[in-house]
Amino acid sequence: MSTERFGLVDRVLRRALPGRCAFCLAPVLDESPWCQACFAGLPWNRPACPVCAEPQPGARQARICGACLRRPPSFVRARVPLRYAEEVAWLVRRFKFHASPRAGAVLLELLTAGLQEKWRDWPQALVPVPLHESRARGRGFDQAEWLAVRLARQMRVPLGQGRRLRDTPSQRGLDRRERRANLRGGFRVPVRLPPRVALLDDVMTTGATLEALAQACLAAGAEEVEAWAVARTPRGGNMRQAW
Repeated sequence: MSTERFGLVDRVLRRALPGRCAFCLAPVLDESPWCQACFAGLPWNRPACPVCAEPQPGARQARICGACLRRPPSFVRARVPLRYAEEVAWLVRRFKFHASPRAGAVLLELLTAGLQEKWRDWPQALVPVPLHESRARGRGFDQAEWLAVRLARQMRVPLGQGRRLRDTPSQRGLDRRERRANLRGGFRVPVRLPPRVALLDDVMTTGATLEALAQACLAAGAEEVEAWAVARTPRGGNMRQAW
C-alpha cells in the first residue's frame, strides 16, 4: 500500500474513532484516544535497564542489568515505554491476532507519547522486524511494518527493509539462549543503511529477534542501532534473563 493510501486510511480511522477513552470509554476533551487517568495508570516501563529495557520493578533507579553487563547486545540501547501487561497486553493481542486498526492506532499513539522528541530525532532510518513472507500471508498483515510505516512518516525518515531468511519456529516457550539459536543468521538487510538506525517491533520479549536484526543492520553499514518496541515482556518464568 502506498504512503498516500496509508495516510488516507489513518485519517479515516481518526475520524471514525469516537471521542471516548479506549480503556474506560469516558469522554475525552482532546484528540487523544485516552483519558488522563487511564494514561497515567498504564503499565509504564519505569524503571528499566537502559540497554535492553528489561523491567526493574522495585528498583529506585534504572541500572544496566547483569545480562547486559556480561554480554552487551548488538544494539546500543532500547526504547520501550510500556510493559506487556494489563490493558497494553489486551491492545497488542487485538492488534496482532485480530488485525484491529483501532488497537494499532492506539498503540502507535502510545509509542509516540512514550518516545521523547530527542529520541525520535536520533534515527536516520527505521527498520521494522519483518515477518517471513509465508507467515505474513497467513496472518494477513505485518504488524511491525504497519507501525513502522506510520512512525517513519511522522518522523520523516526513510523506512529500511530487512528480510527474514527462513520461517523460524515459534519463539513462544523458549528461553533467551534458545531464542538466540533459533534466530542466528535469520535476517538480511539488502540495502546500505545510514549510520544511525532504530529497529521497531510491537513487543520485545527477550530481545533475541531485535538482536539478530541488529546484527544484520550492522553488516549493512549501520554504526549504531537502537531497539524500539511498544511494550516489554516483564521478567518471569523462562524469560528471567534480559535480551
